Amino acid sequence: MTASIDRQRVAAAVRELLGAIGQDPDSDELAATPQRVADAYAEFFAGVGVDPVALLADAVAVGDDTGERVLVRDITLRSMCEHHLLPFRGKAHIAYRPAQKVVGLGAFARVVDALAARPQLQERLGEQIAEAVDEGLAPEGVLVVLEASHGCVADRGVKQIEAKAITIASRGSLAEPGTRGEILALIGSSER
Repeated sequence: MTASIDRQRVAAAVRELLGAIGQDPDSDELAATPQRVADAYAEFFAGVGVDPVALLADAVAVGDDTGERVLVRDITLRSMCEHHLLPFRGKAHIAYRPAQKVVGLGAFARVVDALAARPQLQERLGEQIAEAVDEGLAPEGVLVVLEASHGCVADRGVKQIEAKAITIASRGSLAEPGTRGEILALIGSSER
């Protein structure tokens, strides 16, 4: 179930914000801005209230024929930092060791999109993705690596436009250092 975004309230808040920074929200240049921002926020926060585990419901039982590990690399990620409501963008890499069921690979992108489309912290996002995969598929192990550039670091404060944050969340057998290292090497093999 998705939460409803109150676009009228968002637009009213943007009008107030424009006035607070000394701009005329009724000027020709800014008259449509409050509604544009409201529409954008409805998209940015479309994941509020979405159950990510439900996105894994089409899993199929495969018994012992699951293979060793599955890695989906370079899933595009876009979210909004809950501290400044500025975007962060990057990639998600999800690995799991199936137990009794697998899911279509596109389901991982849907889980990432749903959890990222809400006010978020990168560290929490990785944990939420790992938890959803763990709960939805009951695998032997899960590893989630997120790498992202943050607007709050690049565009304000320290203004480090090249800085990236990398976070790791793991569960089960993929939390073991050796196995984890192998997967991290696979993730890095296509980088740079």
